[in-house]
This record gives sequence, C-alpha cells and structure tokens, in this order.
Amino acid sequence: MAKKIDQKIVDYDVVREEEPPAQETVAKAEPREEDKVVHLHEKLERPEMLLGSTYKVKTPLSEHALYITINDVILNPGTQHELRRPFEIFINSKNMDHFQWIVALTRIISAVFRKGGDVTFLVEELRSVFDPRGGYFKKGGKYMPSLVAEIGDAIECHLRMIGMLKDDGLDEHQKKLVAEKRAQYESVVESSKTGKSGDFPDGAQLCLKCNTKAAIQMDGCLTCLNCGDSKCG
Repeated sequence: MAKKIDQKIVDYDVVREEEPPAQETVAKAEPREEDKVVHLHEKLERPEMLLGSTYKVKTPLSEHALYITINDVILNPGTQHELRRPFEIFINSKNMDHFQWIVALTRIISAVFRKGGDVTFLVEELRSVFDPRGGYFKKGGKYMPSLVAEIGDAIECHLRMIGMLKDDGLDEHQKKLVAEKRAQYESVVESSKTGKSGDFPDGAQLCLKCNTKAAIQMDGCLTCLNCGDSKCG
C-alpha cells in the first residue's frame, strides 16, 4: 500500500518481514503402559525362536501317525501383559496320501493364527467336518468323525494348555451328582475300614447279589439281611 511522504527524509532503515514467533518446545508425554503392549497381528515379524508343542495322532485310517506341531509366540515377555499365542502349525507324516490338502490346511490355519484375535472358532469348525466314509473311535473311546476333526481336537488341547480356552465346569445338577457319588464312595470306604456295613453284624459276609456285607448264616444257610437272597432258595 503506497504512503505519501510530506516531510524530509532524515534517516532510513531496512524493514524486515516479521519473523514467526519461536515455537515453544512441547514436551512429549511419556507413552502409557497400555500403549506399549504388543498385540499379535499379521505384520508382526516372526521371532528367531518360538516355543512349540508336538502332538502325536494315531488313527486307524493309516499305519503311520500324524505329528502336529504348534509353535507359539510370547508377547510382552516379563510383564503383566505377557501372553502366549499360537503363531504357526505344521503337520508331518510318513503317509503321503493326504499331503496336498494337509499342507494347504496348515498354511490357512497359520495365516489365521497370525491375524491375532480370537482363533478358538477354528476348533469347532474343524471338529464339525465329517468323513462320508464314516469316522472312528480314538484311544480312550472318544469318537472322531474325521481326520480333520482330530486335528481340531489337537488344536483344542493346545489352546487349553496355553489358556486360550477355559473349562466350562460342571452345572448344578452335575455337581450334585458328583457329591452324591463321592459321599457314597466314602461311605463304602469307611464301612470297609470298620468291618461294618450299616447296622449289619460285624461278621457278615459280602452278598454277591447286592454287594453288601449283610450275608450271615441262618438255619445253616447263608442269607442276606439286606436283599433277602439265600443259598437255600
């Protein structure tokens, strides 16, 4: 903007543009402990060492066993936020019949593990796979609808071991039944120690019909005072 000068110029000076005010140094707040917590996600680099567990699966479908290895990553070690989470899975066997789909399955499961979050849904998804040729009973009498279901069973075992899955526990009815059975067992043990069973005589023998120490000699014949069974008919 032009300015008219009405007086003589007696002095001059160079006018500089105003310098911006010096920015005050803002002290950065220390990050909260919650912000330092490392969570499992797909961009987390694989550590040099992982903790692993191997599960042997022997099925009647093959003479060779499957060996399922699940490796875990330890997050925030040494802190109150320390967690052990599954990172990858490998399945090995001498039987090459299922090699192709097993490799594909392990890569998909490993990818899901590395995504983080709740991966427990994998257990139900795998255990719901049924073999159209029929399932089998594994050692201990547990029914397995397919080989894939047993892989899911091994993963469930591992997730329980590292604490990702919790036992539901017994309901009230089951607790009551267990308490009754325990009381019955303790009563039998106590009776065997004292040599008595209820109000029956000390010298009573075990009745083979009702399994109670209530059989005594009556009229020359072994008779049970509990159920009435008699050798004489």
